[in-house]
Amino acid sequence: MAKKKAAKSKEVLCVGSKVKEHIRSKDMMCSADVLEAVNDCIHGCLDRAVCRAEANGRKTVQARDL
Repeated sequence: MAKKKAAKSKEVLCVGSKVKEHIRSKDMMCSADVLEAVNDCIHGCLDRAVCRAEANGRKTVQARDL
């Protein structure tokens, strides 16, 4: 039996219903894969902010790191 490599999913950091609501408020439709893409963007943004804070010798991520 071959072992399947478990896909490491990222924790969801956005409220899906709110994302869809915002898109719909602009009179647009929301495809199913939008929420995953938004979540990936959020993770990337936060990861870059953490790196910037570390590079500046801080343990606290601040708004300016975003």
